[in-house]
Amino acid sequence: MKTIDVIPLYRHITGFDGLSSFLDSTSSADSTELGSAPYNIEKTNENSYTVSLVAAGFAEDELDISVERGVLTVRGEKKVDEMPKYIYQGIANRALERRFSLAEHVEVIGARLEHGLLMIDLVKNIPEAMKARTIPINASNNVIAHDAEQQAIKAA
Repeated sequence: MKTIDVIPLYRHITGFDGLSSFLDSTSSADSTELGSAPYNIEKTNENSYTVSLVAAGFAEDELDISVERGVLTVRGEKKVDEMPKYIYQGIANRALERRFSLAEHVEVIGARLEHGLLMIDLVKNIPEAMKARTIPINASNNVIAHDAEQQAIKAA
């Protein structure tokens, strides 16, 4: 009997709040990844996240970050003018590409390169219409009086 381990799939979702949105967004995740750059996803506060991706050896102008249709894509391409003559090459000069499916209302607000780590800041902006709100309970005569006041204001 085979079991399916979905835990590795959770690594590719940032800011999701439900299994249904997780399953919907995994269909857009890429199936192949160039250069297996390790990364962390850190929740910095209630609605903010930071994705830290290893980008050792890449300069800022060799990295490209884009968001399209809810997918955050990080690409790195080394710019080599002249091929060095290595005696030993333990560090691969390969391209980097990593994709993350973003949950609904998660936006990229900035990125920075520090000590070989590319850090991408994300924030979850839930529209006011979708946020939970408290509805006050009024006595029925207060509601009628309020409606009468509103009608009087409109008539004036």
